[in-house]
Amino acid sequence: MDSVFKIQLQIAGRHYPLNINRNDEEIYRKAARLVNEKISQYQQRYRDRDGQDLLAMAAFQFAFRVLELESREDDQSLLKAMEELTEDLEEFMQRN
Repeated sequence: MDSVFKIQLQIAGRHYPLNINRNDEEIYRKAARLVNEKISQYQQRYRDRDGQDLLAMAAFQFAFRVLELESREDDQSLLKAMEELTEDLEEFMQRN
């Protein structure tokens, strides 16, 4: 059984208290670490940008990646359906 507990995550220099399932703690901490790493990369590249810009750029990159992966999954599903349909048609043509 998952137990809910409170953790503190630091993202972009701010602390965020969250109530999470204990089993998900590693994922939450890893996600915060990835966001902070991406912000740090942008900070090194774009020294004249403020924290809000850096956070927005990091959020956009992660959102883009999620949509890109979802699109690939949709493409794979479509490709598999097309292959199955092709097999069905080939079997139908051989029988008739």
